[in-house]
Amino acid sequence: MMKVFITGGAGMVGSHLADLCLEEGMEVHLILRHTTNKRNIEHCVEDLNLHLGDIKDYGCVKAIVDEVEPDLVFHLAAMSFVPQSFVASSETLYNNIVGTDNVLKAIDDVTRCAIACSSEEYGMVYPTEVPIQETNPLRPRSPYGISKVATDYLGAYYAGLGKKIVRLRCFNTEGPRRHELFVTSTFAKQIAEIEKGKRRLLLHGNLDVVRDFTDVRDIVRAYRLAVDKCEYGDVYNVCSGEGHSIEEVLDFLISEAYKSKGTTVMIKTDSARMRESEVPLLLGDCTKFKEATGWKPEISFEQMLLDELEWWRERV
Repeated sequence: MMKVFITGGAGMVGSHLADLCLEEGMEVHLILRHTTNKRNIEHCVEDLNLHLGDIKDYGCVKAIVDEVEPDLVFHLAAMSFVPQSFVASSETLYNNIVGTDNVLKAIDDVTRCAIACSSEEYGMVYPTEVPIQETNPLRPRSPYGISKVATDYLGAYYAGLGKKIVRLRCFNTEGPRRHELFVTSTFAKQIAEIEKGKRRLLLHGNLDVVRDFTDVRDIVRAYRLAVDKCEYGDVYNVCSGEGHSIEEVLDFLISEAYKSKGTTVMIKTDSARMRESEVPLLLGDCTKFKEATGWKPEISFEQMLLDELEWWRERV
């Protein structure tokens, strides 16, 4: 039985990846910082092997890796909420960079590993550079983006030492189990609350920015394919190749609330939801990844949002 070790396995992406690996009959190991951090894996927790620990502790990570002897490692753990990185920059940088170094240092030259990089590495992108290819300059505009550049380069460094590491620059990943801090999820949760009479107004930040959204269930298929089919040491964009403004996201969810529940949603701008240094446009080109793996998104933008809204309707 193939063994897989996932960091960040209780998060949205990690939990869906755990589901996929279990479906393939793998022995799945996750590292958790807290015993209570199980909401996303409650449905399959009895099938998982859970290890308490922190990726910032090299001794802990090394002990787990030596015990498990994984065939595959997916390093997803990170402080990933961009606005939080402005107020907790040191913690974000330490967690994401040192944690990555510990994981990559702990694995051997036989283990195949995919690491989560980010479109936030590209940062300030000019219109002539869209759609963004892997060769585009990296101009991060947040501590989170900077931490992911370091993650990316650490992956390249350890691959240069002979380790089987693939770097994936994933663009916006959304869908069921998304944390409520993130934009599509906070909209979906607020609408579900309005539908049930638990709040009156939907609060939002900047609606003008454009993002490239991919459903989490498509993203985890990409991670799984990457360790089998991509070139070790190389970097790949993973995205839909379609750009949607945040206003489009909000309009679609509001229209769905009215169509399915007869609910009228009133909105209000919340200055606290504005980022200090916003990246206005992130639209990717993942031709390289598609050619390497045969992957393509299967879940539409609309279905992704509908499933996310339904997930919140069942929980508020």
